[in-house]
Amino acid sequence: MDIQSIKEKLNSSEYEFLRTDPHLGKNILILTTAGSIAYGTNVDTSDIDVRGVTVETSQDIMGLSSFEQFEDRITDTVIYGLKKFITLCLNSNPNVLEILGTRPEHLLIITEEGKLLRDNIDLFLSKKAIQSFGNYATAQLRRLQNALARDNYPQAEKEQHILNSILGQMDHLKRTYKSFTDNDINLYVDKSEKEEMDTEIFIDISLKHYPLRDLKNIYSDMNNIVKDYSKLNHRNSKKDELHLNKHAMHLIRLLVTGTEILEGKGINTYRENERELFLDIRNGKYSYNQVFEMVDEYERRFKSAAENTSLPDEPDYKRVEELMLEIYGRILL
Repeated sequence: MDIQSIKEKLNSSEYEFLRTDPHLGKNILILTTAGSIAYGTNVDTSDIDVRGVTVETSQDIMGLSSFEQFEDRITDTVIYGLKKFITLCLNSNPNVLEILGTRPEHLLIITEEGKLLRDNIDLFLSKKAIQSFGNYATAQLRRLQNALARDNYPQAEKEQHILNSILGQMDHLKRTYKSFTDNDINLYVDKSEKEEMDTEIFIDISLKHYPLRDLKNIYSDMNNIVKDYSKLNHRNSKKDELHLNKHAMHLIRLLVTGTEILEGKGINTYRENERELFLDIRNGKYSYNQVFEMVDEYERRFKSAAENTSLPDEPDYKRVEELMLEIYGRILL
């Protein structure tokens, strides 16, 4: 589906929320394609994914109400409130940074304030991308590799591998959400009381005055790792294999995109040079061993870029705050 067709579809009743929701409408700063269309890996049957940024209302900012994001799961649309969007960008969250790096022709809505965000993308970039793009992608792919290799392992060993994968993401979770210590959230394997399990993962939590939504998201991220292992260990269909290939493709994409960021080339969401490679991976042209060999090479490139990057340790918080206040001032005052 071309961009003009997507724009026409957004005018249909299916996307009426874009015009009627009080947090959207004229408050939207950026609306852009996401997913395979934004990456350049779409095919005729690809879904339309939409992402964006909107300005909160004055009541959300100064009153008792609050707004973080709008989500419509039927159309796979997610639109972030400006403050949450900027917070995620400051943490080098790949899913939100790519909104600022889509092709101009993929923009469905762009205001002057939205353009201001995109023009200042360099303010958000820092060495935090090493964790969010590289280590996260690598840990995810290693988890797939482990699951593929250990299908026949005893349940207790599989449970330990799941725990190791979750523990490997703890630094990422601490960076993405309000920080916590290992004593605050302690995960471990112990004897299970379930008949079908020898051991299972347990969790001890000791948190005070911790944001509920952050805790929910931490649990969700951990649960996704457990669910992915379950899917891998029960895959027996072509559909499952295609899903695994697609997952591997996106993980390599993270390494490629992250390498460019660390090399000072900005964020390029559309992967024109790698498009054919990514499609071949998704379509199963390469064996998993070949895919893992590719990952090793992209990891080497990423690590080299990380060691030699000129990006600052932290983003420019002061200038980002000034940018955010300028946008709020333009719209709300």
